[in-house]
Amino acid sequence: MATRHGIDWDKAQALYVAEREAFVARMPRSRELSAAAGGHLLFGVPLHWMNDWSTPCSLYVAAAQGARFQDVDGHDYVDFCLGDTGAMFGHSPKPVAEAIARQAQRGLTAMLPSEDGVWVAQELARRFGLPYWQFALSASDANRFAIRWARAVTGRSKVLVFNGCYHGTVDDVFVDLVDGRPQTRDSLLGQVYDLTQHTRSVEFNDLAALEGALQDGQVACLLAEPAMTNIGMVLPQPGFWPAAQALCRRYGTLLLIDETHTISSGPGGYTRAHGLQPDLFVLGKPVAGGVPCAVYGFSAEVARRAEEAKRNAPPGHSGIGTTLTANLLAMAAMRANLAEVMTDEAYLYMFALAERLAAGLRRVIDEQGLPWCVTRVGARTEFQFTPTPPQNGSEADKVLDSELEHIVHLFLLNRGLLITPFHNMMLVCPDTTTADVDRLVAAFAAFVAAVR
Repeated sequence: MATRHGIDWDKAQALYVAEREAFVARMPRSRELSAAAGGHLLFGVPLHWMNDWSTPCSLYVAAAQGARFQDVDGHDYVDFCLGDTGAMFGHSPKPVAEAIARQAQRGLTAMLPSEDGVWVAQELARRFGLPYWQFALSASDANRFAIRWARAVTGRSKVLVFNGCYHGTVDDVFVDLVDGRPQTRDSLLGQVYDLTQHTRSVEFNDLAALEGALQDGQVACLLAEPAMTNIGMVLPQPGFWPAAQALCRRYGTLLLIDETHTISSGPGGYTRAHGLQPDLFVLGKPVAGGVPCAVYGFSAEVARRAEEAKRNAPPGHSGIGTTLTANLLAMAAMRANLAEVMTDEAYLYMFALAERLAAGLRRVIDEQGLPWCVTRVGARTEFQFTPTPPQNGSEADKVLDSELEHIVHLFLLNRGLLITPFHNMMLVCPDTTTADVDRLVAAFAAFVAAVR
């Protein structure tokens, strides 16, 4: 018997074949649309990432509401992916949908400010503790813009990231450690210069390596998630962030915290929940309830230096921002989401559900004797194919197994349960129910029983 991560690999492969056949048989309309899409969409999908799912053809959505969606073949699903965080507070929350409908009759974009922008900035300052804000259409753009401001105010060119980080599609961050040495990621398409000229990479939780990268005084900013989320979740060790912040201050490096995923930690993100004090702060995906939008904030000192840098620069385009930034529709959606959806009460509810999910997954893993673990960051939960949680990106990368992930994901999908395709991440939202969580745990147990 061939074993892999504690399961019978022959059984797992046979199960995958059966699940693919079952999916194809149930999805005639999705098959038709996938075939038609091949004629005019590159790779047959609007975004090539949409091919990363475990399905034999694309799964086409007909409608989504709350914690559920329906496909074009009439099947219903409980959604624990939630747009990979973009719909973290549920699909089309009622206050957001109503705000969008109202604003759609009053203007979509004008490249002029609205009253909503003032309210939103005040609310962001209250929640996250940074007094000044700007906007973007995605966290990728917000990170790009924040990096530009960091370089402008420090006069330094280099950026530091943690190995295996997630910061959207910002070119500067695609630097991996290979045998301990930084190199531009092999999969980065169209990259024509060596990113390591201006980007450094060290392991998360390694304070000695962090200091080594900062001590020459050339790093403009450390761009980091407070807990890593995209290579399998990696949590900070006790005391890591207080020490890391002190090192940034000592060497004059700005701390840029990206909470696009770790906003699952609470209404003020991991930053407020754990007392971080960033110089710059980015939040994207769910902040406008699913409408494309992102925000980035500045400490008072960095804001002063940023305004000074702009005033002292030659006249002309700063290279920061886009025409649709802070459009009227996005600002209205963000105000509704922050005021009525992304509330303290919603988070408390989601935390309880996520803990129930994590406990249920751990119970199955323990009962079956699997060498797997479960990690939770607020409303975000993940199981990993290792008995102990990884401490850095390299450790997390070694236990990733995309083939096994696809088998698990397709098994769950065929039972009306969707989790994130890229690894084993699950989110709950204010519309998720206890019964939904118990159903996912039961299906997970059925999968394990089928491959032990």
